[in-house]
Amino acid sequence: MKPAAFTYHRARDVEGAARLLAELGDEAKIIAGGQSLVAMMNFRLARPEHLVDIGGLDGLDGVRTDPDGSLRIGALATHHAVETAPPEAVGPGFAVVREAMRWIGHLPIRTRGTVGGSLAHADSTAEWCLLAVLLDAELVARGPSGERRIPAGDFFHGYYTTALEPDEILVEVVFPKPAPHAALTEFAERQGDFAVVAAAVDLRLDADGRSVTGGRVALGGVAPQPVRVPEAEAVLARGGPVGSGLFAACAESAAAAVDSPPADANGSARHRRRLIRTLVARACEEATAR
Repeated sequence: MKPAAFTYHRARDVEGAARLLAELGDEAKIIAGGQSLVAMMNFRLARPEHLVDIGGLDGLDGVRTDPDGSLRIGALATHHAVETAPPEAVGPGFAVVREAMRWIGHLPIRTRGTVGGSLAHADSTAEWCLLAVLLDAELVARGPSGERRIPAGDFFHGYYTTALEPDEILVEVVFPKPAPHAALTEFAERQGDFAVVAAAVDLRLDADGRSVTGGRVALGGVAPQPVRVPEAEAVLARGGPVGSGLFAACAESAAAAVDSPPADANGSARHRRRLIRTLVARACEEATAR
């Protein structure tokens, strides 16, 4: 199938794009890499009357670690740019961000798809959305009223729905603190497919690296948006030696805490619970192996 008819606009700067969005209203969509939106348009799942192309804007594709230790990624940075960024841009404290890129589609998709596009699309299984929730990222949006910083916990509102206003553009994502013992893993039917379930953990270890003192657990594919799992985090907060016993308890708690995982063509709710157990335990093992 082909998309419904639309009018194409090419923005010259962020401010001009925001003005266009305000003028065109709800029937306008931002396009950059187009790896999510164009597919939906081809299937007539999205029918915007206007496309505002921001792919050529300067200054929104940077990847860097600031002196305060935070990682800043421009919305137009591609997945592959993050995957291949030099060590001084994405250091060992954010290895989980770099390594998560391997789960995103195939190489042609990673070379075109953008970080901001994935976050704004807000698929609950998307790796960037899961990382943002896990690592307490801030999403920076710009519109006619100026710049707004939105905590990841407040950004995702449900299926493909975010806190972005219709005339706002996502320009940057900021990960405030390094996560040296974090990992993301997922299960898909085929390499490059969307995940059925994804799991990510950010563990706190003692100075010797032999005991867990706390951590975060986040899941994708089990709710309309990526979610933290406080029940599993409580298991980690009780602490204990690194090993399968603690991780199995954390994984079991995560599986039990999810209220009615969805059932669809990719699997039943029971199947998704089994995946949660397996993937959370695996993510914990990978995080402590760093």
